[in-house]
Amino acid sequence: MWQGFSDHMNVVIIGAGGGIGRAMIENLSGQSQIKKIYAVTHRSKIEKTDKIIPLTCDIIDETQIKEMCAAIDGPLDLILMTTGMLHDDKTKPEKSLSDINIDNLEKLFRINCFGPALVVKHICPLLNRDHKSVFAALSARVGSISDNHLGGWYSYRASKAALNMILKTTSIEVARKNKNAAVIGLHPGTVDTRLSKPFQANVPDGKLFTPEYAAEQMLNVVKNVKPDDSGRLFAYDGEIIEF
Repeated sequence: MWQGFSDHMNVVIIGAGGGIGRAMIENLSGQSQIKKIYAVTHRSKIEKTDKIIPLTCDIIDETQIKEMCAAIDGPLDLILMTTGMLHDDKTKPEKSLSDINIDNLEKLFRINCFGPALVVKHICPLLNRDHKSVFAALSARVGSISDNHLGGWYSYRASKAALNMILKTTSIEVARKNKNAAVIGLHPGTVDTRLSKPFQANVPDGKLFTPEYAAEQMLNVVKNVKPDDSGRLFAYDGEIIEF
């Protein structure tokens, strides 16, 4: 039960085509309190149902973000941003300073920080003011400056740290206008998706999660979040991760 939320919740999942996004849709679509799920993807196809409404949007294109928000019938009770990038065919996490280059830095900052910043600019005003509402974006423990003990992964760490600052700063402004809203970051753990595939060999036993498990855990965190928790980064198990 989503206590404190509206009895007829409108949900937006941005990044609905990824492993975690699809697991979020599967989990939420079976819950009677959820009225609509706006499933936002860049290119992936999501099947339309009575409850699921597919939308497309490039999160680094502000015009498309505006069009996406205009297509949503608010107010919104839950916004889940599950986008993110660690690597692709040309971009790999840096092992040392000598691996840093401007193209990789720019690419990861655009996806992990700049895009979410543009999204919160346009979508947070749609959060429900009469009931509890939450905007939650996937961040990462490695974006915590105080928790960095291993080094490396410069672009990913820095872009997620920058995302955490965007979320924290957004939470302060949103609190002035909407006392019922919370803006948070979520660390999903290591999930068996394309993002983690090259690095799964080093994951301890029992710490590689299915997308379904990670989605369920993070939704449980969101259910228990209060407006006073706004601006925090939570792990999948509810632990507060210090910035």
